[in-house]
Amino acid sequence: MGKRFFGDTLILGMALFSMFFGAGNIIFPPYLGMESGSQWVAGFISYYMADIGLSVMAILALLKQRGRMEGVIGAIGRLPSKLMLSAMVLCIGPLIAVPRTGATTHEMFMTPIFGPMPPLVGSLIFFGVVFLLTIRESSVVDILGKFLTPALLLGLMVLILRGVISPMGEITDQLRQGSVVQNGISAGYQTMDSMAAVIFGIIIIANIRGRGYTEEKQQYRLAACASLAAAAGLLVVYGGLTYLGAAATGTLDQPLPRTELILYITRSLMGEAGTVILGIVVALACITTAVALISASARHFSQLSGGRIGYGTLVAAFCLFSAVTSAIGTDRIVEIASPILSVLYPGMLALLVLSFFSGRVVNRRVIQGAVIGALLAGLCEQLYLAGLPLEFITWMPLAGYGFSWLLPAAVTGAAGGLIGRAFPPEEELKERSAAE
Repeated sequence: MGKRFFGDTLILGMALFSMFFGAGNIIFPPYLGMESGSQWVAGFISYYMADIGLSVMAILALLKQRGRMEGVIGAIGRLPSKLMLSAMVLCIGPLIAVPRTGATTHEMFMTPIFGPMPPLVGSLIFFGVVFLLTIRESSVVDILGKFLTPALLLGLMVLILRGVISPMGEITDQLRQGSVVQNGISAGYQTMDSMAAVIFGIIIIANIRGRGYTEEKQQYRLAACASLAAAAGLLVVYGGLTYLGAAATGTLDQPLPRTELILYITRSLMGEAGTVILGIVVALACITTAVALISASARHFSQLSGGRIGYGTLVAAFCLFSAVTSAIGTDRIVEIASPILSVLYPGMLALLVLSFFSGRVVNRRVIQGAVIGALLAGLCEQLYLAGLPLEFITWMPLAGYGFSWLLPAAVTGAAGGLIGRAFPPEEELKERSAAE
């Protein structure tokens, strides 16, 4: 049991690592390091907790609900849960993550290797390939996926070791911008790994059960150990990339865009050959990521429509939309995504935390109230940043660290609890009567 458990932990940990280690995510840690300067460690810790910390929590929350997504998201009600799940799928699919793969490929592969090219032309070529691979479920994607994660990891580890042994320059604060903690949390949100973790968790839990682990304690322990193994690997990679970005501050006169920064670091440490190799691997990895996300998104919305909208139609629509959107560039996509994710993430985080205690300890009205409060607080903060006179949001505890939503969520959650005691949801009444 000991050797088998250890072996299964490594296998599942590597699987989780490859799921979270998307090619698009490599642009965030170096940029965060450049923004943070000498405070890069604090920025990285904030980023890591908002990215991998929340992702591990999402998997464990799913396992607590016996692998049922409805047990986590369904607590807020049937229609709201469908809306929230659809919003999450759109974010990790055609709205943000998929266009970012096309923009990253254009900026890290097409332009450096083939020279200047209109962004829309590059996007149409990229998503033409994605469409062909998605509409006909080809084993090429699986083969590439098994090869590309190790190749990308190996290349980045060589880059990181080179940068640690021979630093690019002295870390300075001349490029530091804003609060490093807020920047780190925002970058962690941008990866959207914790949204994807709910889907990844279903795959991992099914795999655990398929390996013969029938007891819930065994399943929980294996999922926790595999998650920690993946988290440890990502700690090394993302921490190293953040350091490289910080080390680049001594050689830069002004901040560089995200993709230009990682290209500049690669060129400085490994020359033009390293830039070409990294660009090729990243491009292929982005294709496999885009195919997986487009396929999952099309299946979700086809099922949501009851089959009235076909899978092929949605694939074509999502590829066309993503091609047009990706032409605006990686940094612009990140800017547009930031307010959307800053509204959605607080509600999702409140949902994940409270799902650990759902049942008699925390009823559904508490969860519904907390999620509403968190979402409204996130919306108010973004409206304030847009210029509306909502200064009260800055008076909230921990507002300076990106947690202005905590107090509103606690207040509305408590109000929901009081309402729930007086008027219990029908689902809970049925569950109680069944238990009795």
